[in-house]
Amino acid sequence: MEKTELLGMSALELGAAIRSGRTTAVAAAETVLEQIERQDKNYNCYVTVDGENAVKKAGEIQKRIEAGELTGPLAGVPVALKDNLCTKGLRTTCSSRILENFVPAFSAQAVLNLEKAGAVVLGKTNMDEFAMGSTTETSYFGVTKNPENPEHVPGGSSGGSAAAVAAQECFFALGSDTGGSIRQPASYCGVVGMKPTYGTVSRYGLIAYGSSLDQIGPLTKNVEDCAAVLEVLASYDKKDSTSLKREDTDFTAALTEDVRGMRIGIPQDYFKEGLDGEVRAAVLEAAGVLKRKGAIVEEFDLSLVDYAIPAYYTIASAEASSNLERFDGIKYGFRAGGEKGLNGMYRKTRSQGFGPEVKRRIMLGSFVLSSGYYDAYYLKALRVKAMIKEAFDRAFAKYDCILGPVAPTTAPRLGDSLSDPMKMYLSDIYTISVNLAGLPGISIPCGADSRGLPIGVQLIGNCYQEKKLFKIAYTYEQSVKDEKKL
Repeated sequence: MEKTELLGMSALELGAAIRSGRTTAVAAAETVLEQIERQDKNYNCYVTVDGENAVKKAGEIQKRIEAGELTGPLAGVPVALKDNLCTKGLRTTCSSRILENFVPAFSAQAVLNLEKAGAVVLGKTNMDEFAMGSTTETSYFGVTKNPENPEHVPGGSSGGSAAAVAAQECFFALGSDTGGSIRQPASYCGVVGMKPTYGTVSRYGLIAYGSSLDQIGPLTKNVEDCAAVLEVLASYDKKDSTSLKREDTDFTAALTEDVRGMRIGIPQDYFKEGLDGEVRAAVLEAAGVLKRKGAIVEEFDLSLVDYAIPAYYTIASAEASSNLERFDGIKYGFRAGGEKGLNGMYRKTRSQGFGPEVKRRIMLGSFVLSSGYYDAYYLKALRVKAMIKEAFDRAFAKYDCILGPVAPTTAPRLGDSLSDPMKMYLSDIYTISVNLAGLPGISIPCGADSRGLPIGVQLIGNCYQEKKLFKIAYTYEQSVKDEKKL
């Protein structure tokens, strides 16, 4: 099989080709590793590439496939992992100096699920430091560039994973989503990204940013791959106290082209000042496609959108300040030298080990949790979070799905957002409410702007309603393919 043909395959197409004998798991791993070697210097998608072990593992998996032990759709398919997912024996850095040489003694449950399914881990992808950012520019290991246009960011914080999928440097990838960190880079890079209902995928082994908001999910080339990967990831895990026992995780069963009679709501609040005109047009055209397929599409008032960003950054920063206090130079990771006293060592280690954005959020979180300000800020943010969930509950009493943009603009130029933190924070305006309410959301490509930069449309569902999202997303994706053929 030609290398270009192999690299152009989706994850499920590759899995089928391996099972049928048209190619092998080893050939797939070697081909994609050659692609990484050839071009990743242009994009910086990876922090760590585990090539030797990937080929060795692919050989073992190939034997198990041939023996009939592995029959799943992802057996032998190479995957990339965001570098905040612990991997036993493989460096896990969170793209931070403070964990530059940290090698975990265990793997995240999501990684174990993939390995059980026969996926081949290629390495760890670049990210915003401790997942704090929207551009993958806060990484200690340098910026990642958008494969569609290297002068622009890939989004964040899962930018390395999204860029790796877009650049054909893996067949699918895992990211984590605290406030849009899967969906926004998926939109910027022209791939599919899903944030599942909170608790659907175990957070065990995910290095925490905001524990009540974080959720692991897939980044893929198409909707079908996304459903198949989420099927593998979704499982109850007693090691994660927030893990859900679900019986409805056969997501690929929902991949049918039938949205007739489904009600889709478009929040008027999402289409006000600040939304780029080309993004607006592409998103509304996606709604038009679904309407032509028989869906009932109408506008409504969601409300509370303006309160989502302050509530999110208050809660996320508070949880981050607590979660990151463990990185002190004592237990593991980087330790600064030259200080005799314990407090001095703490101060110097954390000053040198953390980047500016992480320090900013730790200080903000510590401030809102302090005794004089807890009621005024943190407690008020929790109340707003509950109000946002109630607003979504009212919407889903009427609609099967909410449709809107993923981000206000297409991918910014490198450096534009980093110089203005507020601009970076505001880029999350359409995604963070989903995390505050624990809802599932998916980003699918819906066109490009006049500069050729991808645009994504976001579909938001009620809790446990991923199947509805997959049905709508799949119908849209197939409709667009059919229209292109005409």
